[in-house]
Amino acid sequence: MSEENELVTEYERQPVPKSAWKDWRSFLGMYAGEHAAGTEFMIGPLFLTVGVSAFDLIVGLLLGNFLAVLSWRFLTAEIAVHKRLTLYYQLEKICGPGLVKFYNVANGILFCFLAGSMFTVSATAIGIPFDMDMPKLTDTLPNGPTWIIIVLVLGAITTFIAAKGYHMVSKAANWMSPIIILGFLGGAIVALKQLGVHSIMDFWNIWGEGREPFPGQIKYTFWHVAIWSWFANAAMHVGMSDLSVFRYAKKASSGWTTAAGMYVGHFLAWIAAALLYSVYLQSAEAQQFLAQGEAPPVAPGPLAYNALGVFGILVVILAGWTTANPTIYRSGLAFQTLFPKLKTSTATVLAGAVATLAGIFPAFAMKLLDFVAVYGFILAPVGAIIVVDFYWSKRFGFIPEYAEKQNLRMNWAVLLAWMIAVLLGYSYAAATDTFLSFLTLPAWLLCGFLYILFSRKIQTKTIP
Repeated sequence: MSEENELVTEYERQPVPKSAWKDWRSFLGMYAGEHAAGTEFMIGPLFLTVGVSAFDLIVGLLLGNFLAVLSWRFLTAEIAVHKRLTLYYQLEKICGPGLVKFYNVANGILFCFLAGSMFTVSATAIGIPFDMDMPKLTDTLPNGPTWIIIVLVLGAITTFIAAKGYHMVSKAANWMSPIIILGFLGGAIVALKQLGVHSIMDFWNIWGEGREPFPGQIKYTFWHVAIWSWFANAAMHVGMSDLSVFRYAKKASSGWTTAAGMYVGHFLAWIAAALLYSVYLQSAEAQQFLAQGEAPPVAPGPLAYNALGVFGILVVILAGWTTANPTIYRSGLAFQTLFPKLKTSTATVLAGAVATLAGIFPAFAMKLLDFVAVYGFILAPVGAIIVVDFYWSKRFGFIPEYAEKQNLRMNWAVLLAWMIAVLLGYSYAAATDTFLSFLTLPAWLLCGFLYILFSRKIQTKTIP
């Protein structure tokens, strides 16, 4: 196979060959770009809307992001370099093509919604020269034709890049991530000057002991921040979605590159974005919203423009792209498994269309903290099934990759374990008003335990 053909072959139903393996530098750029990106411009300010204190934010992020890196390195990357299969094909071997189609619909659509929220982020930057009304924290519907046109154009461009495959996604991230990181650092420096910060204590006192959450928000504590930041990407690490990415890695140690995303993106960039929002909260416009009992809008474009001018607009646009690109790529792989004869590039275009439609509605971005918690909670438990099947099937006396070996369309042990864990966890959260991210790990562990239990009961053990 020629190098050119390899670049456009995604190995959807076969292990990635050694000739296509990539060293750690490919993943470093992708994770730095994906996680120092559009979501950071939303999540940083949203932490302020929930009244978090300085200690809870900074130390909570240090701990939660460290746990996320460990999850990628010792769970996702380890299994990925042994199997070198996409999440979807690996899951098909375990649960059967019938059930994996159901999972892939949920997975693909949720990732599309996340990508769509990034179009919302980038649109707030492009809309500045057009004097476009920015969405408010409580907005759900588009606020005019200008907004819709901008999102449609962004969706088309981003989908075009994602449809070129992992090679192009990785290359685009490497091009854009240095610019984005420079933008976050520059924005933070300007914001610190605007806030009159001259010492560590001045910086610490920006949040101090925290404040009351904005209307419609809950109060975040240390454990809210730590657990939420650990499971902000639960679907990708403990949920095993990034098997599809790390199957290209030469070594499992490439999993450490996720630290670039966590500590440049989910630490420095979140804090930088929060600082930009802190500047806005001191403005007369924001104070007027608060005086009326309303939450001031969170619009990344104007926040970055206020600090960095036109360069800030560019940074926000690129930030939205570097999150949306790999997310749409993952969604395309999910949709491709529904129609195996469909080219991955075509499936990616379909995913891009769904994401663009979602991006027209700003609710996904404005409620990003809640949405990220929900999609991680739903998808993460499936990763426990893959982990248990890979590491502990022999120890607990059941057959790994059972559906493939028995030619089953559906492995009921998987369906029962996943549904029971999710329904029990979500019902408990709703009944007790428990923060949903607190239940992600219990649901993950319960799903793995139930999978062992049901597999031992259901399997006929006809395979030696």
